[in-house]
Amino acid sequence: MEFDTETAAPRQIYNLLIGLVAPRPIALVTSMNADGGLNAAPFSAYNYLCTDPPIVGIGVTDRPASSFVPKDTARNIRRTGEFVVNVVTEDLAQQMNICATDFPAEISELDMANLATTPSSVVRVPRIAQAHAALECREYTTMEIGRSRIILGRVVSIFVEDPYVDPAGPYVRADELHAIGRMNGLGNYVRTRDSFMTIPRIPYEEWKKNRP
Repeated sequence: MEFDTETAAPRQIYNLLIGLVAPRPIALVTSMNADGGLNAAPFSAYNYLCTDPPIVGIGVTDRPASSFVPKDTARNIRRTGEFVVNVVTEDLAQQMNICATDFPAEISELDMANLATTPSSVVRVPRIAQAHAALECREYTTMEIGRSRIILGRVVSIFVEDPYVDPAGPYVRADELHAIGRMNGLGNYVRTRDSFMTIPRIPYEEWKKNRP
């Protein structure tokens, strides 16, 4: 089947894209409002984009309303300029899913998910204490495109629990961290436990010698 994105409904395009651009890492973002209240929300429209400077990007769709109403995460980042990306691992999957619930403004996602926070090293927004790794970020820029906001954050500090760091690199022991990935919009995720395969990059000279 072929789908014309100029004529397809936005929901149809969404369903197709999230099923094909997968698996996706999940950013469980903590942010703070102007009064110091905390918000936690997961986003799988997320990835790192460059390393010098270190920049991550998050796509945040506006709330489903007739007017352009930003979600709490986008509003908080715009007002405070800071946020934390907490890495979602297998042991945090259920809590992450609770944080995706559209709670009323007066209810804390962190409380509902029984997640504690701990101070970050550089930014005022705390990270989630149960998260084994986190990226502290300051807003680099926010672009409004249609009904979405693309937030670019400059990573100003990286936290990784010691057991998940190989100091030789340093490298992240990803095969032990057990991050999960988002698949389509039907509640499907993938585990990384016991699923790694190693495919070394081939140097050009080696490729020339071994080419068929």
